[in-house]
Amino acid sequence: FCTLCLQECLKPKKPVCGVCRSTLSPGSRALDLEKQIEMTETTCNGCNKKMYLSKMRSHAASCSKYQNYIMEGVKAVTKEPLHNTRNFPNRFTFPCPYCSEKNFDQEGLVEHCKTLHSMDAKQVVCPICASMPWGDPNYRSANFMEHLQRRHRFSYDTFVVCDYDADEDDMMAQVLMRSLRDK
Repeated sequence: FCTLCLQECLKPKKPVCGVCRSTLSPGSRALDLEKQIEMTETTCNGCNKKMYLSKMRSHAASCSKYQNYIMEGVKAVTKEPLHNTRNFPNRFTFPCPYCSEKNFDQEGLVEHCKTLHSMDAKQVVCPICASMPWGDPNYRSANFMEHLQRRHRFSYDTFVVCDYDADEDDMMAQVLMRSLRDK
């Protein structure tokens, strides 16, 4: 987990697990999980070297063949950018729906709203969702701050190569092809 996610789990009066949301005991560690990670073998997708799962992160950071493997995957699903962008909605910067301050990236909008509008109960349209092909520009969130925390903690583009013009079947086909190459 990243620090921000862990901090969210520890905020309540009774801290909770980031996965199952059960109450955490102070200072308790998942020793069974640590042992499983120490004893589970895996293979590097770059160099095919066998190692324990606990060593994989440091290995992947230094394995040039693994880095090449990742870049090949990115190239396989990345398409050439379209040159005519006039008809495409802006999915990179957003106005604040409360005060209309402009040009926030997704993380900036979340932080701005947490800092300045956390107590504002006015129902507003999420500008991030409204910019997406599946978004409804007229839908007003009953609890916008909760929506931001749950849906927009991270940018989609950080974790996936987004092709907003591809339909669901095309995206599923790309995922299946990539998974077959990974074996």
